[in-house]
Amino acid sequence: MAITEAHAGRSYPPTAPYVVSAAKIAEFAAAIKDLNPAYAGPEPIAPPTFVVVISSAAWQAMFDDPDLDLALRRVVHADQRFDYRRPLRTGDTVTARLTINKVRARGAADIISSSVEVETVAGELVCTASATFLHSHEPAA
Repeated sequence: MAITEAHAGRSYPPTAPYVVSAAKIAEFAAAIKDLNPAYAGPEPIAPPTFVVVISSAAWQAMFDDPDLDLALRRVVHADQRFDYRRPLRTGDTVTARLTINKVRARGAADIISSSVEVETVAGELVCTASATFLHSHEPAA
């Protein structure tokens, strides 16, 4: 079965807890070449796009869902937005839970809108990461 508009509203279980560490923040900041001093020192905060590291495990649950028949090789990450309540900090232990918000069939592709809620294990919402994926259909044989 392929993904359809009927899959809108489907949610996946939270990911395993992820501990935000100063080392991971420093690695990420170095990878994106952002020397902002807020990402270093004894109590760094994470760059805003760091939440992708955590969201990717939640996205994987959707890509692995056999009911959707998604193929990562046919996916383009078309849009991304982050709505923060507060920055991620060293020592935060968070999980991510994905919901498929909307699916639209357009010609030979599906447009999938999703959101990932990143929460502390205590239940505090830190960020909602919204993403849009374009999934092309398998060419006809």
